[in-house]
Amino acid sequence: MSVTGQLRSASILLHALILLSSAKGQDLRLWYRKPAAAWTEALPLGNGRIGAMVFGGVRSERIQFNEETLWSGMPREHARPGAVRYLDTIRSLLFQGRQSEADDLAEEEFMGLRSGHAERMAWLARVTRDDVPARPDFDDSGWKTFRVPSTAGWEAEGLKNFDGAVWHRTSFDLPEGWRGLDLQLDLGIVRDLDRSYCNGIPIGRTDGVGSRTYRIPAAVLKTGRNVIAILVVDYGRKGGLCGHTLPGGSVGLRPAAPGNASGRLSLEGRWKYRTVADTIPAPGFYQSSYQPFGDLLFSFPHTDSAGYERDLEIRDAVANVRYTDGGVRYTREYFISQPHQAMVVRLAADKAGALSFKVALGSPHALRQVRRVDGRTLEMSVRVKDGALRGISQLRVLSCDGGVSVTDDGIEVIGAREVVLCLAAGTNFRNRQDVGADPMAPIRKAWQSLSGKGYADIRAAHVAEYLRHFNTMSINLGRSANEALPTDERLEAFATAEDPAFVALYLQYGRYLLISSSRPGTGPANLQGIWNDLTDPPWGSKYTVNINTEMNYWPAETLNLAPMHEGLFRMVGEVAEAGRRTAREYYGAPGWVLHHNTDLWRGTAAINAANHGIWVTGGAWLCQHLWEHYRFSQDLDFLRRRAYPVMRDAALFFDHFLVPDPKSGLLISTPSNSPEQGGLVAGPSMDHQIIRELFRSVIEASRILGVDRELSARLQEKLARIAPDHIGRHGQLQEWLQDRDDTSNHHRHVSHLWAVYPGGEINWDRTPDLMRAARQSLMYRGDAATGWSLGWKINLWARFLDGEHSFRLIRMLMSPSRGGAGSYPNLFDAHPPFQIDGNFGGAAGIGELLVQSHLGRIDLLPALPAALPEGSVRGIRARDGFVLDIDWKAGRLTRVAVRSLASRPLRIRYAGQDAGTLQTVAGRTYVFDGSLKPVR
Repeated sequence: MSVTGQLRSASILLHALILLSSAKGQDLRLWYRKPAAAWTEALPLGNGRIGAMVFGGVRSERIQFNEETLWSGMPREHARPGAVRYLDTIRSLLFQGRQSEADDLAEEEFMGLRSGHAERMAWLARVTRDDVPARPDFDDSGWKTFRVPSTAGWEAEGLKNFDGAVWHRTSFDLPEGWRGLDLQLDLGIVRDLDRSYCNGIPIGRTDGVGSRTYRIPAAVLKTGRNVIAILVVDYGRKGGLCGHTLPGGSVGLRPAAPGNASGRLSLEGRWKYRTVADTIPAPGFYQSSYQPFGDLLFSFPHTDSAGYERDLEIRDAVANVRYTDGGVRYTREYFISQPHQAMVVRLAADKAGALSFKVALGSPHALRQVRRVDGRTLEMSVRVKDGALRGISQLRVLSCDGGVSVTDDGIEVIGAREVVLCLAAGTNFRNRQDVGADPMAPIRKAWQSLSGKGYADIRAAHVAEYLRHFNTMSINLGRSANEALPTDERLEAFATAEDPAFVALYLQYGRYLLISSSRPGTGPANLQGIWNDLTDPPWGSKYTVNINTEMNYWPAETLNLAPMHEGLFRMVGEVAEAGRRTAREYYGAPGWVLHHNTDLWRGTAAINAANHGIWVTGGAWLCQHLWEHYRFSQDLDFLRRRAYPVMRDAALFFDHFLVPDPKSGLLISTPSNSPEQGGLVAGPSMDHQIIRELFRSVIEASRILGVDRELSARLQEKLARIAPDHIGRHGQLQEWLQDRDDTSNHHRHVSHLWAVYPGGEINWDRTPDLMRAARQSLMYRGDAATGWSLGWKINLWARFLDGEHSFRLIRMLMSPSRGGAGSYPNLFDAHPPFQIDGNFGGAAGIGELLVQSHLGRIDLLPALPAALPEGSVRGIRARDGFVLDIDWKAGRLTRVAVRSLASRPLRIRYAGQDAGTLQTVAGRTYVFDGSLKPVR
């Protein structure tokens, strides 16, 4: 290690020890007086690879757990070969203003490949070819019957775990008054595909979950008996005629023109049915979904508990449950150890022999098997349906002073005082192209690391490793009477209470969540961090890179958790490699590209729909994280080896991709969109802002490293020709090349403000007019938003130096979610549903109120709100390699200490005062008073 590195390591260690002592007085606990009744009330634990949600029940306890590499899908190619043939046509249509035609062509020819798409289409063609069962004279006397509609799907009517194709038939007599009228057939929601007939004549067809309403022409109808026949195909959910959202409340018929006749004929009841195919090719998905692994399910003989309390101690990453039953005090401790790669549960009673319970392993995966391994170990193996991944978990009794019995059904403990259980898990995932790993390898390694160790030593190793990350920063915003309230009650009260300590807790909870879901050596945090209990989670619980994945890492540098960035950097390298083919097949370009989503298999092509999936700057935005890490750390080796090669190749793509606008001659990005609204366009402002930032960072990195001078010169020339930001007719910053912003638009995305935050191109120093226009845009967009959007707006208002507006949004983010944005009882962010990015965006935003360093200097307390009049922060970081300790009182700075890690020039400013420029020495600390006068 270099001398500079030794000084830096010693300085960090000393600072961590100081923070450890100061952290003891912080409010660092979430706690509750009752068990969790819902997943969003349970408490999260994680070591970056394994995650768990602890419910804390008394009679029955559930611990739902995940392993980061258990996903649906398999290694495959995502990019459509030869899509580049349609690029010029799509661009031409957009230049001509023919957006809908461009959308249609792009939807047909420019999207990524779905998994198994060809096989599924061939299967569908086979099962839908035969329409004989739709004929009115078809003999269905041998068919079975079930009830229609079934809100719980045909699974509740006898077709349990059935996915496939089923014919449905029923009949009705045409009412006398309806002769000669067209009728309307209301079916409600059908899952997933239907082909609907009346008297053998097709009347409607839909592919996709949704409500069906079909018109039956009068010419199709007969006097007397008429037959309705519907072929329904279910791809993997609850299938059939599920009803819901029906006019009149039932499946039925009514005149299509109510003025001619009235009334309604219900078709609810027993329908005839016959299965056509009970196997179906795997549904075709653009990308895969993060999967739950399983559950630990405890049962206790406790019936009359008192003094209940559960909590999560952020200071040591340990969850606890405490209660009294039958005069015995029971306690449980839960944590997930990074050193031992296992979840650890300690159960204890304060009376010898009083602890008895049963514990089983369960999973939502149908393909699962549980077996006894030996007299202290239970094993569960799972396989993801229609995927390549399988996992194994083992639950082991590490120590017990009572009786232990293990069967295939579970583990039973009788008459103990203390029991320690450990859970380890692994999958066969090795990398995006290889699923040949041994799932047992991490389990064997875990058992080996735990062998011969007592609980106290295991816990101490876990806490020590965690604190090496957590104790790099502390924050104290004062005390509050509401600290005595349980967290759910405190959340309810926050809207009207003065509770600055709750703000500090929220920031530290965000840091805790990042450490728990993104340790060094693991993958990056996804849409839900590392926590998910659904096999079909919202948005696949994957990586949405048009804001959400990036927001997850906004706290990493400023809030002194830079090592947590490592998993994201590894993913960026992987998508850069995968994105080379996408760049070539879609754009005929060198370098690499990533559209708006990726997954475990690192798909980089456009997904979902052309009007928002064809967005080309996901990779360029991720490159900003590489550059920011360098700006904060000044780590030249990182820049040279990891960051610059990826950034350079992203810039090579855009060097080729940008084309002249036919009207202005300026370079623009097309086809693309402004996430996630407005459709496919030419020249969205966000793209240009991100590309300019990428070009500038590559030019600067090239200068620092002394490489690629020719490329740097070319990028410099093109940089000046990229279409600039414009101020529109409403005084707003234009979201598109054309001045077509709608001032009544309150969309959650504020994409065109990227250059304010997380970028810095638009700022009060150099572009005040654009800054005012950006602020006007945000005012038009309004405050109300989803949880993650509130997180973005908090940071934007901080950059506008309006701390009061920022804090108003902090109150909205930290308010109970009642079907809208806010926080769940466990303080998880509500999109809704749960998305973890709001937690990270909110934590970063609180930090942005206290320190900003994007303009070549350090601004202290630039947007301090009145609600935070006094406080201190230790270990907050600034660009150019500085770590700060800041104190303020009565809303005014009183002291700041700045540690230099990289011998960079220091320039600090507070309340319009500038301390000038000071050349620093790595390892030294520079102290200033509230007037920025040096303190000797």
